Amino acid sequence: AQARGIAVTNTPDVLTDATAEIALLLILGAARNAASGMATIREGRWKNWAPTGMLGTELSGKRLGILGLGRIGRATAHRARAFGMEIHYHSRHRLPPELEAGACYHADIASLFGASDVLSIHCASTPETRGLVNRETIALLPQGAIVVNTARGDIVDDEALIEALASGRIGAAGLDVYNNEPNLHPGYLNLSNAFLLPHLGSATLETRNAMGFRALENLEAFFAGKTPRDLVTA
Repeated sequence: AQARGIAVTNTPDVLTDATAEIALLLILGAARNAASGMATIREGRWKNWAPTGMLGTELSGKRLGILGLGRIGRATAHRARAFGMEIHYHSRHRLPPELEAGACYHADIASLFGASDVLSIHCASTPETRGLVNRETIALLPQGAIVVNTARGDIVDDEALIEALASGRIGAAGLDVYNNEPNLHPGYLNLSNAFLLPHLGSATLETRNAMGFRALENLEAFFAGKTPRDLVTA
């Protein structure tokens, strides 16, 4: 686009809170077997309470590993702290203390994955991150870990994650983004431990309105001969 002189803008900031809320929904839904619970009721299979029925895991005291502690990652961490989670992260660069807010920095992926009871993906899709969550890196996660993705589908190797979910190596997954969406890998549909949403990250009335107004502001600036506020330069 730059080579052709085409201005490209986006709408950062305004979808941070909405996406962080979806990340927490996915973490909670995956941890507490929400997909199985809903299916049990809808299919008329709920007969009685059972002491070991659909047992999940509590978030309190668990380690949340955030892959990419940018705006959405930090907003997710802020909310997760309210559940008593311990925050760990990896980013391209370590953040200053005021942005870390007590989170534990990991200089490499292997270290972060090994310390993540829940892994929440918030990094951009780049040549370096595509397929980053694969058989090799999944093997670094603790037994029964939870994987959550609200970033981009191509960061995850579907075959590897489905295999790990089916075997129980990964306890559960919460996904809002997919490779080739809306045509997600059919293997996810048969997994009771996959909590799946149809890319709802920014889907609130407040956020979609804010995105629209932000786009209008950028257009107004462009046609007035000014530099748009959210001009994408790379």
